[in-house]
Amino acid sequence: MHFDFTDLHLFINVVDAGSITQGAARVHLALASASERLRNMESKAGLPLLVRHARGVTTTEAGEALAHHARLIGQQQSLLKAQLHDYANGACGRLHLHANTAALAHFLPPRLAPWLAQRPRLQLDLQERTSSDIVRSVRSGLVEAGIASDAVQAPDLVMQPVAPDQLVLIVPASHALVGSKQVRLAQLQQEQLVGLSLGSALQNHIDEQARAGGQVLRWRIHMTSFEGLSEMVAHGVGLAIVPHAIAKLYRRRLGLRTVRLNEPWAQRQLCLCFQSWTSLSAPMQSLLQHLGGSPEVHSSQPCI
Repeated sequence: MHFDFTDLHLFINVVDAGSITQGAARVHLALASASERLRNMESKAGLPLLVRHARGVTTTEAGEALAHHARLIGQQQSLLKAQLHDYANGACGRLHLHANTAALAHFLPPRLAPWLAQRPRLQLDLQERTSSDIVRSVRSGLVEAGIASDAVQAPDLVMQPVAPDQLVLIVPASHALVGSKQVRLAQLQQEQLVGLSLGSALQNHIDEQARAGGQVLRWRIHMTSFEGLSEMVAHGVGLAIVPHAIAKLYRRRLGLRTVRLNEPWAQRQLCLCFQSWTSLSAPMQSLLQHLGGSPEVHSSQPCI
């Protein structure tokens, strides 16, 4: 069985678009040519890879497996091209980095800006993911590295702590919890809460922990930013769980108060996550060193 890079590239784009027509257009192939290539791929595989229906296509189980491995092959090809390009032209190419909500909100911006400014030919594809998703992506080779919370244990990966990432509860100055040293998640079941947009990495993390503990939380509204969320709390709309750095940012300006969240999953550190230093491309090594990583750690070790 042999699929060339054009076949795999076409297949991934068809899967992502959910349409043979749109997938073919994305890779600049005529529809007839793309359809013929897909039929040949299924013939070589000896079983259907796509389910064709009136509204487009979906993958069979075998097709999903092919798409997964095709992405890995594409990732390895991109790494090879990026490294060769670096050797020939210096720091240039495209990096892929996944980070959780806290890293995107307050850790990365002031650190990424000067590093990227010095590398005008380098592009960075930065995507928000939950820490669990980041670990899975790094482990499978879908991305070189990520920034995740040590709440996720990954003894098979290198996890280097770079910043505290404690979650706290923010409340308005007049709330009854002001003055409390700490609070458990179970105590918040009768409170109105303000969250981030459904699907955001931090919101998913809080929801997962609530379900795991059997708690039912009352989300009154979901906001698209920490600033909007903090404004809601300041006006008494509800309480919110945020990274401590975010609480410090808005506490003085909006008159908020913070209460320690006494949950193991809330006492976190941000960690650089990768398989091994030697497996990283030269630009990624440079970026991780700039963010506080070290090439001295070669063996896998979880954050503590």
